[in-house]
Amino acid sequence: GDGKLDLHENDRGNWTGGAVGEGVLKGSKFGVSAKSYPGLDIANLTLRDAQVIYWRDYFIQVRGTDLPAPLALLVFDAAVNSGVFNASCWLQAAVGTKQDGDVGDLTIAAVGRSALMAVCAETVAQRLSHISKGGIWYQDTLGLSRRVIRMAFLAANFPLTETV
Repeated sequence: GDGKLDLHENDRGNWTGGAVGEGVLKGSKFGVSAKSYPGLDIANLTLRDAQVIYWRDYFIQVRGTDLPAPLALLVFDAAVNSGVFNASCWLQAAVGTKQDGDVGDLTIAAVGRSALMAVCAETVAQRLSHISKGGIWYQDTLGLSRRVIRMAFLAANFPLTETV
């Protein structure tokens, strides 16, 4: 999301209770929602505040600094949109480690032993398989498909560096 405060009443993410009409309509800004951060002053959220949240609560949680850049992008985006647990499980499924939702040293080692683009492709496939079974998929199938495919193309065109 951009830096504009989104107060659309029909968006469940804009409500502190996580459902339309539940809790307080605080909105979302920079993609940070009242649903996920009900105690946060969304209206006064700065870009720097949002960057800290994304770094601390998503990128670090999926061990993005320990993943090759293309894979880090895919897992980070999945974490932001579907939760750290799900994104971590999709990565773990892609490399054949225990799907416990906690990216640990065994998962990182398995990534290092794997063909990067194959792991990227399987992580994306795991994500699509999961989200295609949810109700939100039917609300915006094309939008969700575009986002996931766009991320896959961005990842495929990332420079192949050791880490982010």
